[in-house]
Formats: sequence, structure tokens, C-alpha cells
Amino acid sequence: MTLQIIVDDLTGTATCALIAAHLDAMHAQCPAESVHALGVAQLRHPLITVWSAWDGDDIAGVGALLQRDAAHGEVKSMRVAPDHLRRGVGRALLRHITAEATGRGLERLQLETGSGPEFTAARTLYLSEGFTPCGPFADYTDDPLSMFFVRELSG
Repeated sequence: MTLQIIVDDLTGTATCALIAAHLDAMHAQCPAESVHALGVAQLRHPLITVWSAWDGDDIAGVGALLQRDAAHGEVKSMRVAPDHLRRGVGRALLRHITAEATGRGLERLQLETGSGPEFTAARTLYLSEGFTPCGPFADYTDDPLSMFFVRELSG
């Protein structure tokens, strides 16, 4: 598999469908107040950059970077398409987002993910890529269904 990761303008059917599936899955796994995933309209915010990963003509995954300020970014909306799970797509997207954040001069990346067993693969990925657990940040609050991670970046 050869992945191509591109900035996505969120107009393509495949990208929008994967984001919709991501939201549907989050709402199926968590109560609404514990779902922090963003829909297509929210991802179109000027402070958010979305990338999609492609294996030929097949969408393999999506991920986004919310630049909260000059020093702080947040990884958002990481999702791998079902046919591409366990093939390195999530890792490739996360490394791409991390490299972009570093290139922008950000000092740290943070993220929120679920605490349940269905999020074990995501948490394992984040830990293996240098993220460490932290407390809630920005407008997040303590929630037993959420876990928070941070990674300090070097320029």
C-alpha cells in the first residue's frame, strides 16, 4: 500500500462519508455529552486543517489539526476506514500532523480520545508516538469516558 496524504477541502463524497461514519460510531459508543468529534461543517473552521489519506482511489483515513494558538495544536477527527485498519494509516496520518505542527512552530500537541476498550488501539498508537497522558485542556472537563494526551514538540 502506498499512501498519499493530501490537504482535504471536505467537498469529496468519500471524505464526508468517512467523517459521518466517525461521528455515527462515536455517538454509538458514547453519550452525546462525551462525544468531542467534529462534523464536516465544524471541520471547515479556518483554524482547522484536514488531511485525507488515499490508497489509490480509496480513502484510507482522515485526521485534522486544530491550531488553538501560536504554541498549541490539537489532533482532531482521526479515523481510519474499516478496510484499511491495522495497515499503518493512523500512524502515517498522526506523523504527518505532528510534522506539520512542528513545521508551524507549535510547541505541543494535545488530543482527547475515549477511555473504553473500543479506543485501545487509538490510545496505543498515541502512546507509541510519544504522547503521554495529561489532564483536560482547553474547554474539556474531567469525564470518565475521555482520556487526554500531550506531546511536546521540538523545532
